[in-house]
Order: sequence, then C-alpha cells, then structure tokens
Amino acid sequence: MRMLHTMLRVGDLERSITFYTDVLGMKLLRRKDYPEGRFTLAFVGYGDESEHTVLELTYNWGVERYDLGTAFGHIALEVEDASRACAEVAAKGGKVARPAGPMQYGGTVIAFVEDPDGYKIEFIEKGTRGG
Repeated sequence: MRMLHTMLRVGDLERSITFYTDVLGMKLLRRKDYPEGRFTLAFVGYGDESEHTVLELTYNWGVERYDLGTAFGHIALEVEDASRACAEVAAKGGKVARPAGPMQYGGTVIAFVEDPDGYKIEFIEKGTRGG
C-alpha cells in the first residue's frame, strides 16, 4: 500500500491552483470536469502521481465556501529554510499564520501558512525534526 492523495474542497479552483503552483511551487498534474456531477478535480504536487503523494483539489460547482471544521489539522511540507519559505509566500501575497521558529515543546523549526480557503500548511525545516 501507499498513500495516493489528500483531497481538499475548494471554493475557487483557479485561485487554489494558482496558490499551490505559483506560491508553493507545485505542478498542475491533471484536471477534469465532471459535468454530470457538477464538479471539477485538479491534482497538484511536486512530482508524478506514480511516485509521489499529491493533493486533489475538488471544486463543487456553485459552492464558494466550506466550514473547515475542527478535525482536519494541516498538510506538512519539508523546506530548506522555514523563514525564507515564509518570506517567499508573503512576497507572493500568501498568508503566514505562524512565523518560523521552534516548536513550543521541542526543537523542530516550523511555520504555518494558509491557502486561499484557510487550510493550514506547515513548513518543517529540514534537519530540525525531532522524534
């Protein structure tokens, strides 16, 4: 078994694709409209789906907003330098929710940014992750 993708419901597919590709540097891997079901799926990621876990962005036609709830936590991305990654996101108009710094109860350097729908993305600085 292997993990294939995580699905996020988004309120504006173009805005979300732009965020994940232009701000976070992912590639749009594939996209398909399902007119009978009134939804569109777009898959984004850092590499081909045959080798990498990706994100499925689901746009249900006519739904502009979702309540995020309290069960979902975040998506985690490893970065070389969390402070630099936050600065790059901010420079491209993205929202930094928590600047880079050590975890409260550990030495791992983390930061959080948000996508246009409010989903949290954690940056974990390479080489600082503890047990």
